[in-house]
Amino acid sequence: MFGFLDVPAQGAQHAVAWLADLVHPLSGELSTAVAIVASIALIRLALHPLARAAVRGEKKRAALAPQLQKLRDKHKNDPARLQEATLSLYRESGASLFAGCLPMLAQAPFFMVLYRLFSSATLNGTPNAMLAHTVFGVPLGGHFATALTAGPQVLVFAGLLACLGCVAYFTARWQRNRPGAGDVPGARLIGLMPYGTVLIAAVVPLAAGLYLLTTTAWTVTERAFLHRRLVVG
Repeated sequence: MFGFLDVPAQGAQHAVAWLADLVHPLSGELSTAVAIVASIALIRLALHPLARAAVRGEKKRAALAPQLQKLRDKHKNDPARLQEATLSLYRESGASLFAGCLPMLAQAPFFMVLYRLFSSATLNGTPNAMLAHTVFGVPLGGHFATALTAGPQVLVFAGLLACLGCVAYFTARWQRNRPGAGDVPGARLIGLMPYGTVLIAAVVPLAAGLYLLTTTAWTVTERAFLHRRLVVG
């Protein structure tokens, strides 16, 4: 179904293999996992300008909160007029409703390629050698459901899921504490969304789970830093 990803997945395979060879003297059998994490870090560094734009957008929207509340009070009985006035306010202020989505959307192709790399037995008809690499004895292409019957292997997944749960907790807490967070429709449901990464990691290959852990930890750290340091004029 996703055969069109085989070519970029093969390119990713060569890149990860090269990085794994580079770090092997220091990381041993964990070299492929370390290479995956390093690859994600490089991708996130490249996407850092989008993260800065997203935080600027969030700060601008937070600054508009008092004006938005006035619009809600003024047009509470006219949803169409409220929507029009809200969009007009965003245009005049230069704020964007969608800037916060840019980093996530930009990452989507990388996640799809990585998922293909560690979920397909063959790439363009060639056996996928990456599936043989392991993390503490667990294949990077392995799944949580399989590890449940493999004794100690389940501990690796348990550790991964626990780490993702911790990152999700801090992400949800940060989202709740943002200015104006309570004014967003469905705020409680949005607060639960970070925990979706735990559910996803339970069904995708271990390598994809490592991707989720690395990128979500990077996101919450990056956003916290930028919200403290980035000044919007």
